[in-house]
Amino acid sequence: MSRLKKRYQSLIKPQLQEKFAYANPMQVPGLKKIVINMGIAEASKDKNAIQDCVKELTLLSGQKPIITKARKAISNFKLREKQPIGIKVTLRGIRMYDFLDRFVNIVCPRIRDFRGFSITCDGRGNYTLGLVDQQIFPEINLDEVKRTQGMHITFVTSAKTDEECIELLRLLGVPFKNLPISVAA
Repeated sequence: MSRLKKRYQSLIKPQLQEKFAYANPMQVPGLKKIVINMGIAEASKDKNAIQDCVKELTLLSGQKPIITKARKAISNFKLREKQPIGIKVTLRGIRMYDFLDRFVNIVCPRIRDFRGFSITCDGRGNYTLGLVDQQIFPEINLDEVKRTQGMHITFVTSAKTDEECIELLRLLGVPFKNLPISVAA
């Protein structure tokens, strides 16, 4: 069992149950999955762009991503139907907790001029953040990077409200602006 999952079970779950006064322990929100998505605009011009991004996303997630394709053609964007436009990977279970642990403790401190993520959720208890550069991940070999590539990381939780989601992620260690960072146990 990963150390972050143990921490969730032993410390975070009781804190959430006490703060939000849940009658049933099954109502306590938890992390369901983490989705990492890379949109690749250069895919139409450079065929190797997708392969490079697949290799990098495989390294940082520990899982092979799937290639997302365009659903319909849009001539203004020079986009054809079923043309590759991005890649994504969905992490669950132990890989999810291990990725979150590495993201919070190793990657976030490496972000330049970082003061925390904004506190805006989607209204349904999920949180998405965007990164501009994949080179902040220690798994990426900087000598092999040909282009900087951003990504979106979505934390899907079982929380019903944004307040519950932010509190869960804060207790898991995600640094937010204007919120005190929780002390790692």
